[in-house]
Amino acid sequence: VFTMAKKTFIFSKSILIFYANSKCVSARNVLIVLAHQSKSSFNAALKDAAVEVFKSQGCRVTVSDLYAMNFKATATPDDVIAEPRDSENFQYGRETLLACQEGRLSGDILEEHRKVKAADLIIFQFPMYWFSVPAIMKGWIDRVLTQGFAFTLQSIYSNGVFKDKKAMLSLTTGASGAMFSPSGLNGDLNVTLWPLQNGVLNFCGFQVLAPQLSHSPGYCPPETRATMLAAWRGRLQGVWTEESLAFPPTELFDPQGGFVLREEVQAAQAGVKYGLSVGHHLGKPFPPDSQ
Repeated sequence: VFTMAKKTFIFSKSILIFYANSKCVSARNVLIVLAHQSKSSFNAALKDAAVEVFKSQGCRVTVSDLYAMNFKATATPDDVIAEPRDSENFQYGRETLLACQEGRLSGDILEEHRKVKAADLIIFQFPMYWFSVPAIMKGWIDRVLTQGFAFTLQSIYSNGVFKDKKAMLSLTTGASGAMFSPSGLNGDLNVTLWPLQNGVLNFCGFQVLAPQLSHSPGYCPPETRATMLAAWRGRLQGVWTEESLAFPPTELFDPQGGFVLREEVQAAQAGVKYGLSVGHHLGKPFPPDSQ
């Protein structure tokens, strides 16, 4: 009787745990920021696949389709409601910081702030333009990741505002994967993505997941594109438990010495084969598949 009761208890407990995990998943929010003009594009297909997978998990999914929204890409005085503090010498960063603190940012920025605040995961879906994001997505980054909202001078990198949120890049390229290898014509893709993954996402504190790379879909046969989409769907099934990319924490840098790596950290790295990261390579080879 005791054994049976124990088994019944364990079984009931497992159901409760499963139910709790299901509730946890259903409470998650995903924001997809899409930058492509065509609904028939491979970027749109990647977006649609992500929406399908996350909804099947019970997540709430929001899409900011920047072209469909006619999102304003330029950072201008119009982003501040009411007269700027210094209209003759307009400084965008300073004025939007004050506007953020005082509730005077334009409505389209505040709407994106609302989406970002709610999101547990943000996916940036885009085709690579000139080794970076399309201008409309750069405008989203410039205007939405406002000082006072996405970062402060005290809250950056590992102490960042969004340290409890995940973010990732999902991008398509015109060139093959081989061309973005360390020996390829375009150079190491880890270097190309460093400004976005470190200088934007890690800077704001996000847990940065490895990028999803879809190389040269415009030149691939349909079966190859189908395989890419299947791989994307498969990855998203376990994305919530993925380990994030490693970046040196803020504590390794000496604020009294110009925010460079502390002497003891540099000494400890002297005998290590690889640098700390793509950007903090210390004259050594990059860590394999770092960022």
